[in-house]
Amino acid sequence: MSSKSLVLVALAIFFAALPCVAQTSPPSNSSQAPASSDQAQVLKTTDAYVRNLFAWGPDFQVKLGPLSQSPAAEFYIVPIRVSVNDQTDTGEVYVSKDGKTLLRGEMFDMSTDPFAANRAKLNIDDNPSVGSSDARVTIVEFADFQCPHCRELDEALKTIEGHYKFRLVYKDFPISTIHPWADTAAIGARCAFMQAPEAFWKLHDAIFKNQELISTENIWDKLGEFAAQAGLDKDAFKSCMSSPEAKRAVEANREAGVALSITSTPTLFVNGRPVIGGDIAPLQHLIEFELAAHSK
Repeated sequence: MSSKSLVLVALAIFFAALPCVAQTSPPSNSSQAPASSDQAQVLKTTDAYVRNLFAWGPDFQVKLGPLSQSPAAEFYIVPIRVSVNDQTDTGEVYVSKDGKTLLRGEMFDMSTDPFAANRAKLNIDDNPSVGSSDARVTIVEFADFQCPHCRELDEALKTIEGHYKFRLVYKDFPISTIHPWADTAAIGARCAFMQAPEAFWKLHDAIFKNQELISTENIWDKLGEFAAQAGLDKDAFKSCMSSPEAKRAVEANREAGVALSITSTPTLFVNGRPVIGGDIAPLQHLIEFELAAHSK
């Protein structure tokens, strides 16, 4: 195995065990006061322990802290940042205030709603949606127009629309590092929404339907065709595509996704509950659960 692969394995041993979506941890405060002597000792003990536990040798740059209070009074949240050979990852562990116990995973405050923090970060206003705004179930979808799994999910969602009453909110999360025309498609769909909200879904469907025919070379022309078919003003659409407004809206959605620790598409939230991937079965389960829970 190459040295680079060994590095990735060393990082994965730790970070694969951590949650993808932090749901209850309070945000770290970069301006908090310097650590006390007791806290400094906790950080020093934790650094030595995790280096030994995960085989992070001297080549690994490990930064811990600042400490913050966890949902359990006896434990600190300890942010960890690890870098080696241009690879960096971050995560959190919980360490007891006496410096004797370390926990990985998620810690929940059972006196609070575990998904309230997610809902607060979703920022669904001014985004395309279908379904009643007072529906008992709101599904927020973060998707990428060039993502094949997002297209499959879209087809699956259409098959269950008649079975459940829910509101679907679409938010952009183009992953341009692997999907080179996804950003442009997201901007085009946003321009359609800005000109005529109902036209968004026409472009949305046309992009997914023609996904395999779209390329970085023809994306602008294709979007122009779809906009014309949706009855949009050609000049206004073209002007919007070149203006910063639609791009800012797409970027705001992507930033919301990053704040929710999204790393792949599609990722959905059912009344704040995360569902990663395009498998319709867990999505239906959560819809049914939420409908039942809110009918009481």
